[in-house]
Amino acid sequence: MSRHLRPGRLIAATHNAGKVRELKDLFEPLGYDVVSAAELDLEEPEETETTFTGNAILKARAAATATGCPALADDSGLAVDALNGQPGIYSARWAGEPRDFGKAMEKVETERAKADPTNRRAKFVCALAVVWPDGHSEVFEGEVHGDLV
Repeated sequence: MSRHLRPGRLIAATHNAGKVRELKDLFEPLGYDVVSAAELDLEEPEETETTFTGNAILKARAAATATGCPALADDSGLAVDALNGQPGIYSARWAGEPRDFGKAMEKVETERAKADPTNRRAKFVCALAVVWPDGHSEVFEGEVHGDLV
C-alpha cells in the first residue's frame, strides 16, 4: 500500500551540496524542512546494492533509521547499450578519484567506440526512494533514452 509524504522534516540522504540546494528549492515551498545527511554528520553508507533502486533505498533507509525522520535518496547513472549497460551504478566512480565528469565521459566514449563504433544508444536512469523510520519505502524509477553525441 502506498504512503504519502507529509510536510515536516525530510532528510536529504546526500552529502552533495548542489543536490541539497535543489531539494530545498523543490520541497521547502511545500512545507518541508529539508535537512541533509551532511548537516547531521551522518556517514555515507557504502553503496553495496547492484541496482539504482537498491542503492537509493539503502541510502534513504540509513538516514531514516539514524534520524527517526522520513528520508529521501537517489541513485542515477548512464547505461550504454554497446557497453552492456555500463557504467550503470558505477557512473560516478567510473573514471576513478577524484570524480571527474569529463574524464568519465571520455572513458565512456573510448570504450563504446572500441566495443561497437556504430551503436550510440544509451539511457540515463534515476531511482528516487523515500523511506520512513518504520521501514516503509516508496520508490520511483525513470529512464531517459537517447544517443550519445
